[in-house]
Amino acid sequence: MNLRRVTVVLLSGMLLAACGGAAAPSAAPTADPAADKLANVQARGTLLLSTDPEYAPQSMKVEGAARAGNTKCAPNQLTAPEMTGYDAETGKLVAAALGVEACFVTPPWSDVIGGNWSDRWDVAWGSGALSTERMERLWVTQPYYSTPHAFFVRADSPYQQLSDLDGKQIGACSGCTHELYLRRTLDLPGTKLEFQVDDPQIVTFEAEPPGLAALADGKLDAFLCGEPVGDAEIAKGVALRKLAPPAYTTEKTGYVDKGSSLKERAFVDAVDATIAKLHAAGTLKQLSQRFFGVDYATAAGAFDLASIHQTVP
Repeated sequence: MNLRRVTVVLLSGMLLAACGGAAAPSAAPTADPAADKLANVQARGTLLLSTDPEYAPQSMKVEGAARAGNTKCAPNQLTAPEMTGYDAETGKLVAAALGVEACFVTPPWSDVIGGNWSDRWDVAWGSGALSTERMERLWVTQPYYSTPHAFFVRADSPYQQLSDLDGKQIGACSGCTHELYLRRTLDLPGTKLEFQVDDPQIVTFEAEPPGLAALADGKLDAFLCGEPVGDAEIAKGVALRKLAPPAYTTEKTGYVDKGSSLKERAFVDAVDATIAKLHAAGTLKQLSQRFFGVDYATAAGAFDLASIHQTVP
């Protein structure tokens, strides 16, 4: 039996144990920890996850949470009780399936999507899209949810349809699919996009929340972002309104750095197997309904990852 099949078989048992409660004991590394990512994670006993503590409901710091006792996380890393949200809980579930502890680090989003992480973290669930451009630097994993992306305007805005935004000042996350969509350079594998706003004046932000705040303050005409992010601001009482229809939909994926010094095939296979099992068990659907009030997960579970022809060496 080759390494890839051994990893998947071991993972199946660990995931069943994790779903029953506490994390399963870490399995013995199946390869050299100095050369193989999965073996390295198992030997270390931690899964290092990038996160944004201010990106609710995807990821957020738990106010007043105590740091995990007897943690293997470094002092500058957040422990599992200190983080929650759809992305964070997904990372915790994968860590449990691998039999290791989830530890969180907080790099800028531009560093995450830029690749070349220097092995500072292992994997990123940050609501990042599966896009052709990012696949140049990052391995992608089985999507864990999929979301529409929409234009938001102030509640008192005169704009009613997407064509009303032609030539207007529109905000977007820098380097995100939203900026690329506005620049008409976005390419999503297997998707034919319709670019519905002409000649926007693009204003970029490091992350969506500051951009939505600028929109609410009247500094922008509109802001393009993931539906859950804009909807969360409206739910908090921010006077915004969503325009229909959505501009496009993306599959949200985990990212693994192609620039790692370690072999990553067994690790990516293990993550894919875990996400597939979490979909099959309905766990990700339940998490989506808990954090978003909507099932964004089921459609992602049906995505055929083989269709993108990714080959991890």
